[in-house]
Order: sequence, then C-alpha cells, then structure tokens
Amino acid sequence: MKKVCIVGASGKLGKYMVQHALDRDYEVVGVCREHSVGKLDAFKGRITIFPGDTNNREVIQKAVAGCDGVLTVLVPWGAHHYSSGTAQAILDYARPGARLIFSCGWHITRDGQDVYPETLKREEKIARWISRLTHIVDIDDQIEACRRIFASDTRWTVVRGSDLEEGKSQGLPVWSRHVGDPILKSNMTRRVDYALFMVAALEDDALIHEAPAIVGCRTPSALAHAADTAPIDAG
Repeated sequence: MKKVCIVGASGKLGKYMVQHALDRDYEVVGVCREHSVGKLDAFKGRITIFPGDTNNREVIQKAVAGCDGVLTVLVPWGAHHYSSGTAQAILDYARPGARLIFSCGWHITRDGQDVYPETLKREEKIARWISRLTHIVDIDDQIEACRRIFASDTRWTVVRGSDLEEGKSQGLPVWSRHVGDPILKSNMTRRVDYALFMVAALEDDALIHEAPAIVGCRTPSALAHAADTAPIDAG
C-alpha cells in the first residue's frame, strides 16, 4: 500500500484518517467539497486535494487514479443520490485490485441477521421523518449505496460504526459480524479509533468482503468479552 485516496477528507472522521494514513507514510489524496478545502490546511503541502462533491464522477475518476486503496465516508446527504453516486463512482473508477473501505452506521445490514436496540430503531425513524420533511438526509440512499458495494466483485470492506465520541485513542476497535452480539453492547467508539480501523483495514485481507460492526476496545462490553474468551491458567 503506497497511495490512498480519502473521499470526504475534510470531515471529522476524514481528517483523522488523513493523519493515520500520513503516519503510515502513505501518499494521500483527499476529496472534499470546494468550500471545505480550508479545513485541511493543517495538511497543506503533505496531501493532494481534489475539490468537488464526492458524487462527482469526474472528480472521483481523477482522484482515485493510481491509488492502491480508497477510504470513503458514505454520507447520506440530500435527496440527490449522494451516497449511492459516490459509491458507484468509486466502484467504477478505482483500479482493479484496489482496497475499497467504506464507512457507515450500524443501521446497514448485509445479511439481515442484525438485532438492533430500540434506541437505534428510534433514531432511524427520526432520520427518515426528517428526510421526508427537509431532504437533508437520505438513509435509503445510503442503504442502496451499500447494496451496490455488497454486490460488487471489488475488494471492499464496509465498516459499520457505533455511536462516536471524541477523546484520545484507546487502540484498534474490536468487531463482530452482527449488531446485537454481546461484544458490541456498549455502542461507543472514539472517532479517532474508527478512523484507525478504516486505515488498518487497507492491509487486512481478512476483512475483504466483510461488514464489521465495531466498538471501542476499552468499552465495558469489549473488556467483558475479552475476559470471557481469555485462556484459563491451569497453573
């Protein structure tokens, strides 16, 4: 892995991914909306920026050219197929064999086996209600974006994030295939560590064609799972 593109680089998660990628000595290309370019001033001279909407196919085609990996924040903005347009452009233009890592929330399901807490169900209902009234968000389009990713023959991973908080890194999050698994009960991850998982996934082939749901490695549910699965000292 030498060159990576970060789509949605100017957001909170995106900026953390930029830093993690630079820490690994990757050449970094960033895509963000033109009015957000200034948010990346801290990285000036160290990354290449392609300004434009992330669902702009021409911008994506130029940005991902020659990249070994693409990290994408799938944002469910608006009523103009923003998420699905972004995903489709990346699927179409990333070079064959590139690692494609996408971020989304727990509400995305790959196989229908996830068991969602009532709080998450309520949040999704509220988001859909807001979408109908304001067209600010489009959850269904993000679901469509992930459906296209799951159906593709690319080397994809869809990282499903829990609720997020700020704070110092606690280390690489842990994951499970299904929301509702006990290890995920705490439903909290440091945003900096979500970004760390995304970047680490670039070189983790075990995550190819997986949709890991993650949680912070120092959360109570993660620690309890580690204790339950620790080997018993017979001595």
